This record gives sequence, C-alpha cells and structure tokens, in this order.
Amino acid sequence: MATALKEASEKLRFAPATANLLGLLADNGRLKKLDTVINAYKTIMAAHRGEVVCEVVTAKPLDASQSKQLEGALKSFLKGNESLKITSRVDPSIIGGLIVSIGDKYVDMSIATKVKLYTDVIQTAA
Repeated sequence: MATALKEASEKLRFAPATANLLGLLADNGRLKKLDTVINAYKTIMAAHRGEVVCEVVTAKPLDASQSKQLEGALKSFLKGNESLKITSRVDPSIIGGLIVSIGDKYVDMSIATKVKLYTDVIQTAA
C-alpha cells in the first residue's frame, strides 16, 4: 500500500511533506485516520488565515433577511483581522430557536433544550 501511495504521490506531484505523511500513515496502518488528519489541518489553516468557523443549527431554513441579520450579529464577535465562515444546518428536532457554535463558544437557544430544562425542574420539584 505504501509503495502505491508513493507512486501516486509522485505522479500527482504532491509536495514531499505530503507524500511522506501519506507513506508514514500507510506504513503504520493508519490510513483510516487520514480524514481526521485532513480535518485537523483544515482547522489549523483556517485559524492561520483568520477564519472563524461558525455553525448555525435551526429548526427550519432561514430566509435571506434572517441570514443577513444573523451574519451581522455574529460578525460583532470577530476581531478586526478575522473573517466569518458560516455553515448552516437544519434539524427539526430542536423545535425552534437556534444553536450557534462560533469559535470556542456554544450557545443553545433551542426550544427543545428549554422544554427539557423546564421538564427537569418540574420533575425535581414534584
């Protein structure tokens, strides 16, 4: 497997460091971890470029106006040299509201979480 990767790396003109990494992963039986390595590298490079990754989860898709308002609010958390990279996801199980993860901050404003919180409070009080 390592030989095939080395030949492919040469044919595709990968950088020597990339070819060495692929060979090392193959030699140690860790090619299954390649996706994890790639995602970690993407995260490191995004931070280096000043990109702040933000994930927004909503119960239903946001319209253009709502997206613009949300983007404006999220940009207020950034420093001058940072840029925002937003990914949106729809999850009907949150019932309503938002779940926002920006950088190392996480805010859950979903209706499902509030319902669970109130249910827990009622059950412990009873």
